[in-house]
Amino acid sequence: MDTGKSSIGLDGNIAAALGYPIGIIAIICLIIEKENRFVKFHALQSILLHVAFVVVAIALSVLGIVVGIAGAAASSAGGGGAIGGLFGMLIGLVWLVFVLLYLGALIYAAVKAYGGNKLN
Repeated sequence: MDTGKSSIGLDGNIAAALGYPIGIIAIICLIIEKENRFVKFHALQSILLHVAFVVVAIALSVLGIVVGIAGAAASSAGGGGAIGGLFGMLIGLVWLVFVLLYLGALIYAAVKAYGGNKLN
């Protein structure tokens, strides 16, 4: 696929790839880009990936707070501290997997964009 030049002066595949790890470049490309649909596509996809990360991160944070409060309440009532700790460790593991998947998705998308491909 012909990626052409972007409006910010970079080759299209480089501008598209940089939009994934550096979100501000994606925002700039989405606003400024008028002709290069490849760059505009990847800029929008990058922004959506970052927004999805923020939404899920907020949900995991709320879940972690609820589990923490429930664990503290259970331990003060007597005997439920171990279960609260177990759920806390589980939330930590879910966070770790989530962040690793997010970073993997960013790298995968950036490599695909640099190669001139659209993600399907």
